[in-house]
Amino acid sequence: MKPVLIGLADWRLPVSGPDAVRLAARAGAEGIQLDLGGPGKAPWLDSTGRLQTLSTVLAETGVKPLAVSANLLNDIGLAAEKGTLASKNVRNVIRRALDVAVTLRASLVFLPSFRNSAIESLSVLARTAEVLQWACSEASKRGLLLATENVLDSKQLQQLIASVDATNLRVILDTGNPLAAGLSPVEVLRVAAPVLAQQVHIKSADDKKQLSNDEAAVLETFEELESRHIPVEAFVLENDYRDGVHARLKTDILWLRKYITRFSNNLDLSSGLNKPSQIILNDAIKETRLKYFSQG
Repeated sequence: MKPVLIGLADWRLPVSGPDAVRLAARAGAEGIQLDLGGPGKAPWLDSTGRLQTLSTVLAETGVKPLAVSANLLNDIGLAAEKGTLASKNVRNVIRRALDVAVTLRASLVFLPSFRNSAIESLSVLARTAEVLQWACSEASKRGLLLATENVLDSKQLQQLIASVDATNLRVILDTGNPLAAGLSPVEVLRVAAPVLAQQVHIKSADDKKQLSNDEAAVLETFEELESRHIPVEAFVLENDYRDGVHARLKTDILWLRKYITRFSNNLDLSSGLNKPSQIILNDAIKETRLKYFSQG
């Protein structure tokens, strides 16, 4: 069994890319999720020299590259109309994120659906599913898992999973985003359990507040994950640490470390899904499709 890692998200730190990896190592984190970057964000991860520097720093520090996120999609709009320049940009960004993940040997790429990518209508949900289906196909060619992060309610999340219908689709569980949308992270967990990503975002309802035992949603999420025996590769802190107060970051890492001893990851993610996992997921997706469509 592999120990569960504590990870950081570089877009929530005062630095990004190679500097974020160095900060993670100093703070005592074992893994990191990296944003692809782009206009209005950090420099592109795949820009000249940056990817090589990042690979070198990862090797030197021993920090594990967990995932690559394409946060720029929140500005472009993941569900941009087919055939438009925006939709072409979406596909280009996704391909770049997938290729960076391959280079870094990260097992997961995830595509957020917030702001301009928010799923606020059935037509946007259908278009999002179409893009995710294509992205899952591209990820599968590269031996990667492809995840969505959103704040859909239970029925809509079931519909999205069923519509994409891909064995390498995953759902990112976040303890803070559902609360902000009036939802329960535990309910998201229950709905998405068969396709839940093994990297879980941990943050407070107030993402500038230090984690504590008052965070009921976080503690309930831990309990649900444990009771369902859901494997976890990493808990990724996603509170907002961009103010540069490293003491709060280190305190949150220490708080989180107390809770991860009960979890263990016994799946090998380095080669994607093994055959038994594919069978389980195929059955789970079929069950989800039947459940959703039988409800009309």
